[in-house]
This record gives sequence, structure tokens and C-alpha cells, in this order.
Amino acid sequence: MARAIERIEEDIIALKGATRAIAQDLNLAYARYMKILGSALQKQLILASYYLCTQGYPDEFLDLSLNQRQKLQQGIRKLSQQAAKELISYIQPPEVSETEVVAETEEEGETKEQEEKEQKPPALDPANPMELVEWQQYLEARIRKTLQKVSQGANILIQKTGVLPKKLPEPILAAAAAAASESSGNMIPGPPNLLNLVIEVNNEEDSQDSNLTQIMAIHLRTAEIEFADVTLLTERKGIRNILMQLGKVGSEYQKRQKELKIAEAEAAWRASWFED
Repeated sequence: MARAIERIEEDIIALKGATRAIAQDLNLAYARYMKILGSALQKQLILASYYLCTQGYPDEFLDLSLNQRQKLQQGIRKLSQQAAKELISYIQPPEVSETEVVAETEEEGETKEQEEKEQKPPALDPANPMELVEWQQYLEARIRKTLQKVSQGANILIQKTGVLPKKLPEPILAAAAAAASESSGNMIPGPPNLLNLVIEVNNEEDSQDSNLTQIMAIHLRTAEIEFADVTLLTERKGIRNILMQLGKVGSEYQKRQKELKIAEAEAAWRASWFED
């Protein structure tokens, strides 16, 4: 026999209160993390660009004029600053009105609607542990997307300047980044936040003729950025601790929800039962 419905509901209310407190802590922790990550990202992107130009392709970099080098460096700084601002923009309390999202997307058309779905956090109740986990996963996905976007932007900029080989079009650079993300066995150890691997490039004149090409390109990784910044790493550990608390509360919340359904079903059975 299940416990009284009123007692179970009291437990659920208490768990929702605990989840709201965790949501506030998690939001504040991510706000600090994003700010520090933005600053660390700028440093690591500049450092990775430095290694790429001076160790990966020194001859090509030396062929640039002073003006070209300065424009390249300015472009890299601008990209890193934009990425830092983008990271901070993702932080807002984990509570978004679903009607607000719909109203905005209907006004701006189908294309804008798809962009909004990617950029806006999911509408959720911060008192619901499962939905809070969904919000946290959204933030992590946006971090990965931002790092991928700024890495790709930097590679394209460096390639257009003439440092990266022209024979490596964007699809090949993207494929190389994907290979790195999957821990390809072809990767070669090298400086942090850089791809350093060997890929096979087909000859345009003869589709059957191909050769192996070593490539170095920028590929920012969260783990490597955190490893280089003690403060950022500390914030990540704080987030993990909060997520552990959320996991415990979430597990208890699911148990109580299941218990409530059973109690309600038993009550419904008794209410509908009658003797012939």
C-alpha cells in the first residue's frame, strides 16, 4: 500500500524547493564560468594562432607584409572578443516563457525561427530537476558550438590571408575538426587547441591519385582551455559539485513522482470499486 498522497506531495514540494535553490546556484556558477571562459578563450585563440603561424607555417607567415600580419592579428582578436561576448549572452535565469519564444519566432519568419531554436534556452520550470538538466545541457552545447565557430572563423581568416594552404577548402578543415573530436588515430601530438594530423587529399586532375598531407589548424577544446587556467578549472569543479547535488535531488524527485502515480492509481481503484 502506497503512502498517503498528501505526504508524497509534501515531499515533492520540498524537492522542488531544493531544485530551485540548485538552479540559482547553477546559474550563478555558469555566469562566473562563462566570463572566465571568454577571457581564457581569447588568450588561447591568440596563442594557438601564434603557434600555427610561427611553427606550423612559418614560411607562409614570413611571406606576408607587415600590414597583412597586423590585419591578421586584429582579425583574430576581433573573433575572440566576439566569442567571449557570445558566451556571456547565453547566461540568463533558467526560466523562459514558452509564449515569448513563440511570439518572437512567428514575427521573424521560418529561418529566424530555426536560429532562435538553436540559440534560446529551452522553456522550463527551474523547480523540475529533469528540465534543469536539459537547460544545463543546452549551455554546454552552446559552449561547444561557440568554440567550433570561432575555430572555424580563425582558420578561414588565416587561410584567406595566405598562411594555411589554399588547397585545403573549408569542407576539409571541417572534416579535420570532426576527426579530432572523435579522437582520430591519425592525430599527431602538438600544442594545445591545434589540430595536427595527416589526411588524404585527392588530386583534382586525377581522382584516383591521392597523397597524404599533414595539416595544422586551430581547434579550440574546452578541456585544454580549462587546463591552462586554474581559475576556470576551479569553476568547472564547482559546477560538477552542483550537478552532483542536482543528480541526487533528481533521482529522489523521480522516485516520489512514481510513488505519487501509484498512490493516485490505488486511490482511483478504491474509488471506483463496488460490490455486486
